[in-house]
Amino acid sequence: MNSKIAAAAVGLAFLAVSGDAEAQQNFDGRWSVLLETQKGECDKAYRYPVAIENGIVRYAGDAGFNVTGKVASNGRVQGSVTSGQTRANVNGRLAGSSGSGTWTVSGSRNCSGNFSAEKRG
Repeated sequence: MNSKIAAAAVGLAFLAVSGDAEAQQNFDGRWSVLLETQKGECDKAYRYPVAIENGIVRYAGDAGFNVTGKVASNGRVQGSVTSGQTRANVNGRLAGSSGSGTWTVSGSRNCSGNFSAEKRG
């Protein structure tokens, strides 16, 4: 389950503070996100699909997580994914059709790393 939380942090790559809807549409679409563990007990890497629609983020896979946040008009990402007692936090930035940043999971496993994102459609 905690490995899934780390993987879900990928969804966080697209979570952010608010932004206006017109600017947010630049980020709308399907994204492929690569999550790489730099420290801790999580698996080495994960790749997951994420969808952004009207600035609202959703995980486009089949696992169940609580993903909260929006994409800011300036591309800044900050948000969280929770499952049970485990929470993942992500900070980063999207620009055009790519993005990058960092993630941290705390709970029964502590791990952290970097993410990269690529818009696929």
